[in-house]
Amino acid sequence: MYLPLVTSFIAIIFTQLIKYPIALVLNRKRARINLVTATGGMPSSHSAAVSSLITALALEYGTDSPYVAIATVFGVIIMFDSMGVRRQSGEQGVVLDMLYHHHESEMEHDKRKQSTNTDTTHPMIAEYNLDNYDDLIITKYLGHKPTEVIVGVLTGYLVALVCRAIYYGLF
Repeated sequence: MYLPLVTSFIAIIFTQLIKYPIALVLNRKRARINLVTATGGMPSSHSAAVSSLITALALEYGTDSPYVAIATVFGVIIMFDSMGVRRQSGEQGVVLDMLYHHHESEMEHDKRKQSTNTDTTHPMIAEYNLDNYDDLIITKYLGHKPTEVIVGVLTGYLVALVCRAIYYGLF
């Protein structure tokens, strides 16, 4: 069994499972069970995965190992990306969702003002099938705040230590 790989997957599963209870404690309004399968939120499972991998590799091969160096570089890229590009994409998704709902309310208002039943849908919007709109929107939990990444890193570190203790304690 390759312990660093297994440790990383355990870190992902563990952080995904604790997202819902943490959301219940921190913000009951945003707590939904689908957080368990969503990206984003507290803590960052991406950060937990890479930090547990780095920790497990450092414990297995030493901190001067090229494996640790490679994992650290990719880990920093993943964590930076989750706070930058992915977070901004999520925020843009929220804005687009708000614009869509604003457009829909404007269309309803225009229809009520008109006495005829003419279609006032904009041609660019009419060509898309928006019956499944809710499935198309970007969720609010796409990226991470810095605190979510930090907690993810700490969670991954602790998961790696616990996994190593269990593995060498049982085998």
